[in-house]
Amino acid sequence: MVCYPTYGGSGVVATELGKSLAELGHKVHFITYNQPTRLDIFNENLFYHEVSIPNYPLFQYSPYETALASAMVNVVKNEKLDLLHVHYAIPHASAAYLAKQILKSQNIYIPVVTTLHGTDITLVGKDPSYEPVVTFSINESDGVTAVSEDLKRDTLEHFDIENEIKVIYNFVDLNRFKKQNKEHFKKAICPNGEKLIVHTSNFRPVKRLGDVFDVFVGIKKHIPCKLILIGDGPERVKLEELCRSTGHYEDVRFLGKLDAIEDVLSVSDLFLLPSEKESFGLAALEAMACEVPVISSNAGGIPELNIDGVTGYMSNIGDVADMIAKSLLVLADDKLPIFKANALKRAKDFEKSKIVAAYVDHYSTVIQKHKLSSTNIVS
Repeated sequence: MVCYPTYGGSGVVATELGKSLAELGHKVHFITYNQPTRLDIFNENLFYHEVSIPNYPLFQYSPYETALASAMVNVVKNEKLDLLHVHYAIPHASAAYLAKQILKSQNIYIPVVTTLHGTDITLVGKDPSYEPVVTFSINESDGVTAVSEDLKRDTLEHFDIENEIKVIYNFVDLNRFKKQNKEHFKKAICPNGEKLIVHTSNFRPVKRLGDVFDVFVGIKKHIPCKLILIGDGPERVKLEELCRSTGHYEDVRFLGKLDAIEDVLSVSDLFLLPSEKESFGLAALEAMACEVPVISSNAGGIPELNIDGVTGYMSNIGDVADMIAKSLLVLADDKLPIFKANALKRAKDFEKSKIVAAYVDHYSTVIQKHKLSSTNIVS
C-alpha cells in the first residue's frame, strides 16, 4: 500500500483500507515517507516501511520518486508481495511502473493497482508538465479504480486512457464513526443550546473556507449557533483573521488536526462542505455516519453521496445565500431529526465491509489476469 501519509482523503482511505485488510488476515505493507496518520494500531499483519530520501547537495529537490521505486523493489522482493496498490497517480503510479520494470528484469512479476482520488487528476494531473506521465502510468497499471463516477468521467475526458477504470467508492467505519453520548462536550461549547456547525478539511483554497464562514454568519443571524473547524492548512491564518476582524471569533473554535473527529461529529447538527471540487467527499460521509446532515456544493462526486433534500441539500458553487437558506431548513427543530436519520441511512450504503470486499474482488481479478499474462511472458 503506497500513499501520502497525511490527513487528506487519499491517505485516510488507503490507511483504513490497509487496516481492514489486515483484520481479514491479509499481510499489508505500507511504503511511504512517514507513518500514515491513521496507522495508529498494532496488528500482526500490518507493516510500515519508511522511504529513505538521501539529501545530496547536487539536488535542489531530493528525488523522492526514485527512492520510492527502490523501496518498492526491496519490499516486493523481501516480503514476497502479491500486489502493489498505489493511491494517487503522482508520483506513486509512475514510481510503481519503474519498480515493476526493475523487478521484471529479475523475473519477478508484480501487478499494480492504481487508485485515483481527485486532485491527482483534476488539478495536478492536468498540468502539461505531468500529463504524459500520468496518462502513461494509468495505462500501464494492471488495475485502475476511481472513487466516484464523476472522477472516472473527468479522467476519461482529459486523458487518453485505454485502461478500464472501475469505480469503487470511499467507505466509512460505522463502528468508529457513530453518534456517541458526548453531550457534556456539546454543553461546554454550546452552553445555551446553540446549534453546532462543523467543517473539516485540509484548509486549502479549493475547500472555500470563506464560504464556510459566510454561511455560518448567515445562519447565526437567524439561529444561535457555534462553528467548529477541524484541520489545518494554508487558509487557516486568513480565516482566523477574518473571524477576529468581524467580531465572530468567540463563536468559532479552531481545533487543528484532531484524530478523534468522531467525538465532535457526534454532537454536531450540520456539516458544511462548499468545496469548489470534491472527487467524493469522505469528510461528509464520516459526518453522515454520525447522523450529521450536510450542506454542500454540487461539485464533482458530492451528488453521488449527498442526496438533495434527503440527507441535506446542495447548492451551486459559491451560492452562499442558497446555502444559508437551506441550512435553516435543515436546522428547523421539526426537520433536523429527519435529516439526521436520513444521513445515517445513506452512510450505511458505504459501510466499510461492503467496499473492502469490492477491493478484494478487484485484487483477485487483477492478480489472476496478471498471472496469466506473466505465464505467457515466461513461456
